[in-house]
Amino acid sequence: MNHRVFLGLGSNLGARQDFLNRAAAEIARIPGGRLIWCSSVYESDPYGNAAQGKFLNAVAEIETPLDPAQLLGEVKRIEKVVGRTPSEHWGPREIDIDILIYDGLVQSGEGLQVPHPDMERRKFVLVPLREIAPDLIHPVSGMTVSEMADACRDGSRVVKTTYQIRF
Repeated sequence: MNHRVFLGLGSNLGARQDFLNRAAAEIARIPGGRLIWCSSVYESDPYGNAAQGKFLNAVAEIETPLDPAQLLGEVKRIEKVVGRTPSEHWGPREIDIDILIYDGLVQSGEGLQVPHPDMERRKFVLVPLREIAPDLIHPVSGMTVSEMADACRDGSRVVKTTYQIRF
């Protein structure tokens, strides 16, 4: 059985667009699954630690037979293959891939919390997610992505770019 999953992608170091493209290409190769589509690429202010460069962010929708723990392992492997190096919490990074929503699952533990904690407070997640899944329902709040985006009080800038993710 395949699961519908939304992944957040972000990069603010080096060749940001290349890191996003390489991550999407690796995501498309996850065994037994498929990359359905990616949002546009958005440039956003850093979240949590303002003393760093702007991020490029996007959201990908995938189908996967992997359970959440297996998918997390695959995501961590992809980050490493793409070039992520260890960094501080909320620090600059070559690539960051987060599991945002995994079907309607609510789970916490073993290094993974789904839905992603605080996603409803992060404009850089909600804007690209709304582009590809405006009616997706958050399994905890019961709100749609569009409703969460409209209610989000995050004042940071999130601007659509001309970049397209190629995989």
